[in-house]
Amino acid sequence: MKVVGIIASRYGSSRLPGKALKDICGRPMVWWVYQQVAKSTALDEIYVATDDARVEGVCKSFDIPVIMTKDTHREAADRLQEVSEKIFADFYIQINGDEPLLNPKYVEAAIPETVPQDVEYGTNLITKMKNPVEVMDSSNIKVVYDQDFYATYFSRTPIPFPYRSIEFDYYKHIGIIGYNKKMLDFYAQNGPGRFEIIEGIATLRFTDYGKKLLCIEVDDSESLSVDTQMDLDHVRKIIREKLDSGELDEIKELLHK
Repeated sequence: MKVVGIIASRYGSSRLPGKALKDICGRPMVWWVYQQVAKSTALDEIYVATDDARVEGVCKSFDIPVIMTKDTHREAADRLQEVSEKIFADFYIQINGDEPLLNPKYVEAAIPETVPQDVEYGTNLITKMKNPVEVMDSSNIKVVYDQDFYATYFSRTPIPFPYRSIEFDYYKHIGIIGYNKKMLDFYAQNGPGRFEIIEGIATLRFTDYGKKLLCIEVDDSESLSVDTQMDLDHVRKIIREKLDSGELDEIKELLHK
């Protein structure tokens, strides 16, 4: 089975313009994301998919495989679908381009043992939330799933509501999703369903249309999406500490090349 990792990276960002190229200890953020993903042995190929020539140029300067896509894509899944027209794979892993602390084991966790090719199929990583603040934060996408671990709904609000019991855990979506080709084609060929329109959550397109998206639980980690300058400063501090402690010695060697 051929598995390809696609790092969706765009230059534009309303809260942190140009964040893909923001410097972190001497390298742009997209470089750090690529290095983390490259630690995974489960991927046959890795590409950065971008719609911006500046990101493309930086990737090429660091010998990072990069594919230019249309600048009209609103969601990462659309960008992946375009890549799937150029790069064959049995399974495509969508990786956010703003997580320089990404745990490569997460990438591997998103890959099932077998992937059906005759129906739309995907996987979605989730993790248990331990802090009530996380549950109330609308930027954390809450997930509910059925007894077979297939997603039934995603929401920005805390679901389920603790009406008769509080003996349950809340789970949130992590930005790593796996797709077969049919699932990507379905996404690109169909518009948002009613709940996606209301909640503004792209993955609701699959549950709105009854497609199978398998939820896979992973342990929480320090992975952090960089959405603001505060996030960027925090990530810079963590990575500097890891470099100074020797935890990233293999990366430190690359920094001096």
